[in-house]
Amino acid sequence: MKKTKQIHISKPFDLLSDELVFIILDLIAQNPSDLKSFSLTCKWFYQVEAKHRKSLKPLRAEYIPRILTRYRNTSDLDLTFCSRVTDYALSVVGCISGPTLNSVDLSRSGSFSAAGLMRLAVKCVNLVEIDLSNATEMRDAAAAVVAEARSLERLKLGRCKMLTDMGIGCIAVGCRKLNMVSLKWCVGVGDLGVGLLAVKCKDIRTLDLSYLPITGKCLHDVLKLQHLEELLLEGCFGVDDDSLKSLRHDCKSLKKLDASSCQNLTHRGLTSLLSGAGYLQRLDLAHCSSVISLDFASSLKKVLALQSIKLDGCSVTSDGLKAIGTLCNSLKEVSLSKCVSVTDEGLSSLVMKLKDLRKLDITCCRKLSGVSIIQIANSCPLLVSLKMESCSLVSREAFWLIGQKCRLLEELDLTDNEIDDEGLKSISSCLSLSSLKLGICLNITDKGISYIGMSCSNLRELDLYRSVGITDIGISSIAQGCLHLETINISYCKDITDKSLVSLSKCSLLQTFESRGCPNITSQGLAAIAVRCKRLAKLDLKKCPYINDSGLLTLAHFSQSLKQINLSDTAVTDVGLVSLANIGCLQNIAVVNSSGLSPSGVAAALLGCGGLRKAKLHASLRSLLPPSLIQHLEARGCAFLWKDNTLQAELDPKYWKLQLEDVVP
Repeated sequence: MKKTKQIHISKPFDLLSDELVFIILDLIAQNPSDLKSFSLTCKWFYQVEAKHRKSLKPLRAEYIPRILTRYRNTSDLDLTFCSRVTDYALSVVGCISGPTLNSVDLSRSGSFSAAGLMRLAVKCVNLVEIDLSNATEMRDAAAAVVAEARSLERLKLGRCKMLTDMGIGCIAVGCRKLNMVSLKWCVGVGDLGVGLLAVKCKDIRTLDLSYLPITGKCLHDVLKLQHLEELLLEGCFGVDDDSLKSLRHDCKSLKKLDASSCQNLTHRGLTSLLSGAGYLQRLDLAHCSSVISLDFASSLKKVLALQSIKLDGCSVTSDGLKAIGTLCNSLKEVSLSKCVSVTDEGLSSLVMKLKDLRKLDITCCRKLSGVSIIQIANSCPLLVSLKMESCSLVSREAFWLIGQKCRLLEELDLTDNEIDDEGLKSISSCLSLSSLKLGICLNITDKGISYIGMSCSNLRELDLYRSVGITDIGISSIAQGCLHLETINISYCKDITDKSLVSLSKCSLLQTFESRGCPNITSQGLAAIAVRCKRLAKLDLKKCPYINDSGLLTLAHFSQSLKQINLSDTAVTDVGLVSLANIGCLQNIAVVNSSGLSPSGVAAALLGCGGLRKAKLHASLRSLLPPSLIQHLEARGCAFLWKDNTLQAELDPKYWKLQLEDVVP
């Protein structure tokens, strides 16, 4: 018999092309620890991973030279973790990544000047996006430097309060390719600067002018932009009826208009603003002074394609809602949050006309009863999002109808409502449910939560804040059936123990865990979460008296993605707090009323956590920590919040809710 020739492969990875490895890397890119493990497998994987990665988010500014030297193909650089980015660091970025860099985010960074921005603008010839938001000391000279980035298409300058019309004029002349500009809270920029931007940058599609001291004068030029799709005018008090009186435009490209909090704008000015926007799809008028009445609705006559309207906090009449339903029957999203004057009559007349409604927000519409819910359920079978927090007049029976009629729901907020277990049983029929908020729902028990756990396998977010009828049994059913859970809040559910935490550790995608005021959980339960939930980013353990150093030591070893932690009123000592310095991306820490801490221990922990951006501490520590230490940490980008709270006993949830109802009319 002829022997088959065997081929011996000494290096099996040689059979893989770079393209195949890139596909593998794309599949594991969501988990940083997986990428790290991959790159450490062998030298070739280390090199290929460096060649593949395009986006970087360094934890420290001092790492920038070494990181960019390895990742030569970087196109997107996010420096929001680096509170101090010097001119030298920006020079390094320009020299190493200049040819490949497309975007850079400096929105939470400081310590750079016009000189650093100059090196970045000149060296990075392909730079199309830069975020300089919160550069509160940035002046016109720096804006003139930004204008040297000739290829720039997207520019964010939010809260650059020292900029004036002159600086914006320089940018307008130099950056003609801009299609997205944000000037939110640039309070030194007025009609002249905005007008120059509109005249010179003809390709602008998105323009954010929120909280600028502008009037309707500059809008004459803005609304001549042929490609303008989104215009944000939130809080522009100078935009009023008089300044818009002569406005005539034909901006057919406009798809979104945000005129929220424009206190001097009524239906008359709005009519002028909407006169030529016949293809508008999204309109935000939240917290406006105008009464949403028949006169207001008349301003929408020419807006035939409107799909979303936001009227949060407005005074709304029943006739106004009825007219909106008649004139804008293509609406898919309606938000009436905190519209306290909305009644069953008005809401029913609106939703019965909106057969294609997908999202509805009636948060704190306290006059609504089960009549509205019945009309919503019968008229809007395509709903995917329903927010109805604090609609306390809705009877228990009405919630059963939601589950029977609105089975496409993905997001449901029933915080502070009278829903019971039978209502949850019906809602469990919504198999696509991904977010469910049941905070302060005092009529639900483990039985109702078990229905959700058995049926809603796509659940990503669950809020049970102060829902005191829930115990380990209910949480166990959620953990068993909802393996994709990312966020859970069990704060003040006082019967929860470590058994719940051990159950939840099966949810490996868990990112946010809030258990404030759960006196029966201990470090043993915390350790279970830390070991198995590697993506944990936010942790609230306030008023958990049995959380101690052993839990934090485990957390410091396994939870390398943790960004925010609250340890106030716990049994943590210096040892546990200092161990958190091992977590490289920790940004926010709160430790108030923890008697086991000493000033020296707190100081060591603060120094060790190099990426810290916010620290909430007891006010007594302010005089005990060295002033030089506080100054050093503030220069590093850490903001301090000093609290003088004393430990308070918790009220019974039912009594607490009754008190709240007495205060709210």
